[in-house]
Amino acid sequence: ESRTRNPKVVGSSLVPAGIVGGGSECTALSPTFNTTTEVPLSKAPNPQLLPGRRCPLLRVCVHAVCALNFSPQESKSFAVNMFKGQISTSQVFPFPSVLNEEQSQFLKELVGPCSKFFEEVNDPMKNDALEKVEEHTMEGLKEMGAFGLQVPAELGGVGLTNTQYARLVEIVGMHDLGVGITLGAHQSIGFKGILLFGNPQQKEKYLPKLATGEHIAAFCLTEPASGSDAASIKTNAVRSPCGQYYTLNGSKIWISNGSIAEIFTVFAKTPLKDEKTGEMKDKITAFIVERSFGGVTHGPPEKKMGIKASNTAEVYFENVRVPAECVLGEVGGGFKVAMNILNNGRFGMAAALSGTMKGVISKAVDHAANRTQFGNKIHNYGAIQELRNEKMARMAMLQYVTESMAYMVSGNMDSGATEFQIEAAISKIFASEAAWLVTDECIQIMGGMGFMKDAGVERVLRDLRIFRIFEGTNDILRLFVALNGFQVKGERKHCREHNCLRVHSALLMTLYLPLFVCVYSFSFLRASRSVSQGHPSAQHEKMLCETWVTEAHERVMQDIKFLRSGTSKQIFKNLRAISAAVVENGGVVSPHPLGF
Repeated sequence: ESRTRNPKVVGSSLVPAGIVGGGSECTALSPTFNTTTEVPLSKAPNPQLLPGRRCPLLRVCVHAVCALNFSPQESKSFAVNMFKGQISTSQVFPFPSVLNEEQSQFLKELVGPCSKFFEEVNDPMKNDALEKVEEHTMEGLKEMGAFGLQVPAELGGVGLTNTQYARLVEIVGMHDLGVGITLGAHQSIGFKGILLFGNPQQKEKYLPKLATGEHIAAFCLTEPASGSDAASIKTNAVRSPCGQYYTLNGSKIWISNGSIAEIFTVFAKTPLKDEKTGEMKDKITAFIVERSFGGVTHGPPEKKMGIKASNTAEVYFENVRVPAECVLGEVGGGFKVAMNILNNGRFGMAAALSGTMKGVISKAVDHAANRTQFGNKIHNYGAIQELRNEKMARMAMLQYVTESMAYMVSGNMDSGATEFQIEAAISKIFASEAAWLVTDECIQIMGGMGFMKDAGVERVLRDLRIFRIFEGTNDILRLFVALNGFQVKGERKHCREHNCLRVHSALLMTLYLPLFVCVYSFSFLRASRSVSQGHPSAQHEKMLCETWVTEAHERVMQDIKFLRSGTSKQIFKNLRAISAAVVENGGVVSPHPLGF
């Protein structure tokens, strides 16, 4: 159930609204944040408000939260400490500058050729029409090392840091999201598990050919009956009596690179004995699966709304014999592996989409500056100019904030931060929604021209729609952020026992409060660096931040006021009732105004 208030503010829909809410405890958690006050779990709403069995989505998020080794009590994370009612600036001030001179120079040497390749060699419109990346483009990417950007140099990769990687991903996102998904599905999640959890033997065996693109990788988690609820997968792997291999059976759907991959990171249930009870229980385990093992097949490429150039297919595993040495991480530890892979890769999405926004803003500016109507440039008409000015400014703010968030997260990761899950999730939510709004406004500015294929913007809009769905839907990630936040003392056991679901009615507030606090804090600090360094764009960045902070603060305060009011409780009650009636009726309940 969603709430879309304050329609005059472009970007107001970035205030999370897509979650069920209500109840009588909306004001149980104070919205006031200071440097000393903590908000203990004991202050959460009545535990009887939402039994776990009644809300599977929250149960999914509890599983994800508890799979992470979180220690908020000693955390340096800005977002985690914010949930504790504390402001910790160690990770956000000053804005991270993590590249040394050698790394910066190396990156500069890569940026030019990468940009030139996407401007002169890659043809995004043709890729979209063919529904595949052209072969010469794939070969060119392999020659540039684009398939192994973060693989260590000693294993055949480029060996980039997260920040260096983000900069190149930004270029890809500006030009072709379909190619971006092909590359991202391969290295951001496809073989990321080998980088994060692989033992030395696994890394030496697989990474060199993956880095050159000789072998393509895919990440296999989603199944026909399990999407966001990864714990409900049916694919199973049974260990042989001799213990030397597992027999893998099952299928995975919507797998990027599914038809072209040779190496798969596959998640399957394995029966394990509970050390306490002695009972056999199914636990998820991650496996490295080679197509050459036999028994691995795939369906035809899926027909999709967008990112058509990327390959998406169902993958089948029938009696696949997987050697025991291909277990990735610990047996039974697959859920943790999956969550860490996804958390580790999300920052790249914000970087890519900040590049996408740069590209469409350039198209909008070009059209507005050069379009002639009634014998004059349209930007010379007063009323049109004022309307265009507001649109352009808001588009620029959204791009600036997204870019700031992407490099804030990557910078902290490169600095050794281990707790960046909340910030990475926030960046994915914000970037995917901001890019959609910016591209939609670009089409509006361009008018009929923007609606035409030749302009190239309608393809971008189609490509963007998936970003709010995959690698964690934005709705689930909002819950993930909120439930992480409620572990204010890092008591994961306490979180499980009390199911974290007692905080039901406070979720609405905590879902968007950290989002905007983090967003405007990040962008403000980046502007501070520009001002202190005397950068030519410092005053422009200052204006971006002042405008963003002022409007964001106003939106947050309005929403807090709304949530604490009696009106909000009735509205949420009405929304639940309306939704229940529509579902029960199988569609719209109201009769047609003509009566037939």
